[in-house]
Amino acid sequence: MLLLKIMKKIQIDKYGGTLNLIEAPVPILQPGEVLVKVAAAGVNFIDTYQRAGAENYQINLPFTPGLEGAGIVEAVGDLVLDFKPGDRVAWAMTLGSYAELAVIPEQKLVKVPAQIDLKIAAAAMLQGLTAHYLISDCFKVLPKQNVLVHAAAGGTGNLICQLLLAKGARVIATTSSDEKAKIISATGVKDIIRYDREAISPKVLELTNGDGVDVVFDGVGAATFEESLKSLKIRGTLVLFGAASGPVAPFDLQRLNALGSLFVTRPTLAHYIQSQAALEMRASAIFELISNEILDIKIYSQYPLKDAALAHQDLESRKTSGKLLLVP
Repeated sequence: MLLLKIMKKIQIDKYGGTLNLIEAPVPILQPGEVLVKVAAAGVNFIDTYQRAGAENYQINLPFTPGLEGAGIVEAVGDLVLDFKPGDRVAWAMTLGSYAELAVIPEQKLVKVPAQIDLKIAAAAMLQGLTAHYLISDCFKVLPKQNVLVHAAAGGTGNLICQLLLAKGARVIATTSSDEKAKIISATGVKDIIRYDREAISPKVLELTNGDGVDVVFDGVGAATFEESLKSLKIRGTLVLFGAASGPVAPFDLQRLNALGSLFVTRPTLAHYIQSQAALEMRASAIFELISNEILDIKIYSQYPLKDAALAHQDLESRKTSGKLLLVP
């Protein structure tokens, strides 16, 4: 039986405001909802966009941020069939994770295998699921294809590299420091471009004998968009899945024709895990890769809830490599 009646959580009262640690009543569960004691919540760039109230990322105020996490089921509402108190669970794309307790709809939860640490599960959900759908469905990468990955030392970029190498693709990665280059190299990537020292697209063309790459996975946005386009082969695809450096400005679609009949897509994870079956399929695949030591989840730093603002600051500095977690 749940004994807590008051919990701590982060609340945002205005866009661009502070991440306030407050006390609040434990929510009353509605039918189909599950109350989870949060073991860890992931910190992601989308959280910073929502905090700022960026276009297309505005949430009704006030709200508790955090779209992913893992923990132990404390209680279940009526009509919940697949979960019970004590179950180890994880979730993604469900708001309210920056808290001691989170209310998650049953269809948004997956069970975490016993052999996987809950912090690893929390760190793997959003970025792991993202890496999975990007290379499996958004652009189905085949063995020996040339692939460019930006910010390859970061959480999502590093997982994309690992999954691409497991598929037998040839990965070209970009980064900005010796430290990050070592992190990328440790995954097995051999072609690393230091964009702080040289232009990306000329080096990509040199490495591919003038052809360009089949696909670019770009989570950086404004700072890399032009170089991404110029790095593609004829009829290549740019998968723009983030905006760590800011959103891409409007551009003339005719340029896609001039650069080689290119394709550009701007996907989001939510549309690739709309059904519980899709969520379970992707989560099971990621957990299996972790269990088989094919996928290495790197946790860069852990913060208490009260330091959520510091976690955002560190993430936005783009000096981190690996996952940032909040641990209530």
